[in-house]
Amino acid sequence: MAFDPGQLETLRPQLIRFAALQLRNDALAEDAVSETILAVLEHPDRFQEQSSFKTYVIGILKHKLLDQLRRGKREVQLNIDEDADRSDADMIDALFTSSGHAVEAAPSWGNPDQALERKEFFDILQLCIDKLPAKTGRIFMMREWLELDTDAICKELEITAANAWVLLYRARARLRECLQLNWFGTQA
Repeated sequence: MAFDPGQLETLRPQLIRFAALQLRNDALAEDAVSETILAVLEHPDRFQEQSSFKTYVIGILKHKLLDQLRRGKREVQLNIDEDADRSDADMIDALFTSSGHAVEAAPSWGNPDQALERKEFFDILQLCIDKLPAKTGRIFMMREWLELDTDAICKELEITAANAWVLLYRARARLRECLQLNWFGTQA
């Protein structure tokens, strides 16, 4: 085994935080992290030390999160009360006061147009990232998405710090140009 299983326990809080941020559901995040840890432990030989152990585990977690998100679109989550024996009329009556007002104010739905625009923006951003040259896109994602520091990136990619900064500058410049053309609708 090329890694110490104790490393997984050390990474676990970070993995759960990351998964909860993506899934917005603590139970689903916990499931995704458990599946990730199980996958790593079941196949320890798949870790070839071509990247850091943390990067390897996060890569597996990303795939588990994508699976969970895809599953979530197909499944409907039901909240079943412990009071399942109550009638529909009793449950509806519990939502209102005797004067006919709601016990709890309805939650704000926010602005659906802004939510849609936000999703579309991230879709365009992903397309722009996909258009970057492979090494440039990889270094950008390592820095901005995985939040690795320059030293870790340089070690991982076997490049100098100056080369890393040039690649990051090029990535940001190309992303800015792509977003200006495809999202903001203006020429750079």
